[in-house]
Amino acid sequence: MTGCHYRRLPTEADVLTFESTDFTRSNWAPDLQHGSPPLALLTKTIEELIADSPLRIGRLSLDILGAIPVAPVSVRAWIERPGKRISLLAAEMRDGSERPVARVSAWALASSDTADVARDRYPPLTEGPAEPLPPHWWNVEGYLKSVDWRRQPDDPAGAAVWWLRPRVHVVDAEDTTPLQNLAMVVDSANGVGAALDPQRFVFMNTDTVVHLHRAPRGADFGLRARGSIGPDGIGVTTSEIFDRDGFIGTSAQTLLVQRR
Repeated sequence: MTGCHYRRLPTEADVLTFESTDFTRSNWAPDLQHGSPPLALLTKTIEELIADSPLRIGRLSLDILGAIPVAPVSVRAWIERPGKRISLLAAEMRDGSERPVARVSAWALASSDTADVARDRYPPLTEGPAEPLPPHWWNVEGYLKSVDWRRQPDDPAGAAVWWLRPRVHVVDAEDTTPLQNLAMVVDSANGVGAALDPQRFVFMNTDTVVHLHRAPRGADFGLRARGSIGPDGIGVTTSEIFDRDGFIGTSAQTLLVQRR
């Protein structure tokens, strides 16, 4: 990996501060962050809270509370509901005016050995030769340059299939966990499964909710995504998530749909 989404700044008490790099920049607007870097950063702070516990994160839920600027941000993480078997954790990002702009909640559950009854809903997703990227959307600067995009043939049922791999760290040159690697790309399911032409429509997601029945491994993730657009300007994108070893979970996103 070369580069990062955020650089650490001096910390005050339990509040962490970070400089946002150009790799956080959204494809929707040059002064706004893409949803994936905030999700990855807030996931990192939550993972650090439970680093020495037997709990494993089974659900991540990102809510985008407002426009996230490409500027210094502050982050605080806390345990909202402690427990030995089930714990609810949260982390919040604020901009320079102390306005909350993003929040992640995570359910962490006690892990145990259920290998003898483990079941996957779908068979593993095999990556084939990458197809050319579309002429728009994916060939721009900012966040999209921080990810390796490998487009695959569409699924026979009509879903779009892409393999993605982060090219940069979340923070400085700090180690990046598999869950953070996934968080760096999973918000992109909205673009992967786009049901509309981004040159004619804006379809920004307000959230990203990820359920993981298995802990992710590595840094390569396959998304099989599909968008649905309602008649009144609201849509949903759902995705099945795979790593190199198979199916690991699902994601869902609520969309605001508007004509350009």
